[in-house]
Amino acid sequence: MLKSYLAFDVETTGLSPESDEIIEIGALKVRDGKVCERFISLVKPPEPVSERITQITGITNEMLEDAAPKERVIPAFLDFCGDEVLIGHNLPFDYGFVKNQAGLFGLPFEKQGIDTLRIARSVHRGRQSNSLEALCEKYSIINSSAHRAYHDALATAKLYQTLAHYYESLQPQVFLPASLSASCPAMRKGAAGTAFGAADAPATPKQLAFLSRLAAQKDLTVTWDAASLTKSRASGLIERVLAGQQP
Repeated sequence: MLKSYLAFDVETTGLSPESDEIIEIGALKVRDGKVCERFISLVKPPEPVSERITQITGITNEMLEDAAPKERVIPAFLDFCGDEVLIGHNLPFDYGFVKNQAGLFGLPFEKQGIDTLRIARSVHRGRQSNSLEALCEKYSIINSSAHRAYHDALATAKLYQTLAHYYESLQPQVFLPASLSASCPAMRKGAAGTAFGAADAPATPKQLAFLSRLAAQKDLTVTWDAASLTKSRASGLIERVLAGQQP
């Protein structure tokens, strides 16, 4: 288990680093298992956020009104990262957004990282959901404010330590830091190596977690298969449920 690392999470207005915006970054540096520094910042987007994003994240346009612009937040976050190994849940998603934003300002962001989603998929083969929310429930990790960046980053750090405690000796290779590359939203590879568009990519852990929460809140019978749900299908289900329609 790493003794020193940085766990982080971003909240965004959508799924594409090229066309969507970061609206919150939360991060924490860990030394010997303890949080020693924190980074928490809302980021003011160029356009108002949609009601759907507010319902997912709890971040309102009123909260963002006085937030710092990305021109200040992104360089400050890169400075905070320093040379730390990054840890995140579905790390390529968060890394891709920050790397894209850093590139807009001509700033490098080449990092080593560990993805707790990749670890969970390796050690829990066949498990229906490896979302952060589902794994926190499995391991009794309290996340007091899910879908807010800092709290998700803290939960991810706890999840990493828990997974390392139970599984690192059994599968040490998936716990090794690796060079990060941003996931391409326009084209990804399926399990069989077939290329498909972003709309047909698997639903993200955040989408699955939000659908699960909506189903519980509205007492809905789950009729979808989380393992085969695509991003576009998940977005459609979310829209229908929020509109008061049956999924």
